[in-house]
Amino acid sequence: MNFVSRKLWIVGGMSLALGACAAKNVAPVRYSLGLMRAEYHDYAGARANICDVEPRAVSDELGAVNKLLADFLSSTEQVKNPRSVDHGRAVELLKEATGSLDKVLDVHQSNLREVRKCGFATSGAFPELAKQGTELVEQSRARLTGSTQLLAVKEAQRKWLEEAPQREQTARQTWCAKNPEVGSTDLYYARKYADGHTEWLFCDGHIVRSTTNGGEPTLVSPEGLSARERRKVRPPRYLDAAQGYPAEEIDKQPTSVAGAAATSDVSAASGN
Repeated sequence: MNFVSRKLWIVGGMSLALGACAAKNVAPVRYSLGLMRAEYHDYAGARANICDVEPRAVSDELGAVNKLLADFLSSTEQVKNPRSVDHGRAVELLKEATGSLDKVLDVHQSNLREVRKCGFATSGAFPELAKQGTELVEQSRARLTGSTQLLAVKEAQRKWLEEAPQREQTARQTWCAKNPEVGSTDLYYARKYADGHTEWLFCDGHIVRSTTNGGEPTLVSPEGLSARERRKVRPPRYLDAAQGYPAEEIDKQPTSVAGAAATSDVSAASGN
């Protein structure tokens, strides 16, 4: 072995040793989401080469993170279906994932990209792990992006419900007489919920309600009416008043990002 070859051999050997050492010294990151757990290494962040790590360890790590992402997607599948028994759990899991899962996705994507450069990339389970991992990262990013908007709407809907009694009270004080007469059909406030059902509130305590499935509105009378007061009630007049109420004046629970923004603007303007 000549001097140049010996020098290259020494430098190459040192580089491999340093790379292996650096890979071994990358601190593991333990991530938990709900009941899900996974451990991964940020090789790129530590300037280490994932190819210097024992293939079995790399395979186990990629598989574990893939499983976590698959479980995340499965557990949040019903997030847009309020009628599902899993809806509440899905919303809470998305809240927990927002702001934390992005880092996992970035590192996992980087590791999947770098592992394709390794000598063992085409052996064993690596081709399938890389394919599945890439798909799961893309799907998880899409779920998180959609959840950001969804959670904003959910928060706006919660705030709308919380503040609705105050808006109702303000409207009553503005439009109703101190002692409204039963049967007067003075309508002071209407609200439409996100599920589609609507309520029209009258100063004498009557309420017209529509259902979510497009059924005919019904009149609900307050409790405690005397026989004389009941004789004054003409249901068609209440139904006509509700039908004639301007749609643009109905207090609507947000169902979209734009609606959520509008609700925030109204709350800010009212000082809430």
